[in-house]
Amino acid sequence: FSFSGLKTAVLNLVRQLESDGADPREPQLAAHIAASFQAAVADVLIAKTAAAAAAFHVAQVCICGGVSANRSLRELAQQRFTQMQLPLYIPPLALCTDNAAMIGAAAFYRLRHDPQAVHDLSVDVFANLPLTSVSLDESPEFT
Repeated sequence: FSFSGLKTAVLNLVRQLESDGADPREPQLAAHIAASFQAAVADVLIAKTAAAAAAFHVAQVCICGGVSANRSLRELAQQRFTQMQLPLYIPPLALCTDNAAMIGAAAFYRLRHDPQAVHDLSVDVFANLPLTSVSLDESPEFT
């Protein structure tokens, strides 16, 4: 998801507040801006996840990674998916970490499955690079 428009809107708001003589760093105002930003992001993430869940007729939803540690997002997700009568799985906070380990594990199993899949290990940036799924028999068992 891209939030560049939202970030630009916040920047414009801060500039407008400053030109009106307000200090956006004032604790109460800064907290209000941050809370509004958080609510907007959580709403978009959950709305898009709910739309995808409905479109693909999934039987359950799992939210994970670092973003799943956000209390507001967790609460909004619980409300939305309860309304949709979809089971929601969110790991305990201690397990809500950045996805870097998952990306590394996916790369490991991809290369293990097909060593010829990558001929050049130089690094480049691909904002929308899809992750090809790995078959379950190639993945570790989690018990």
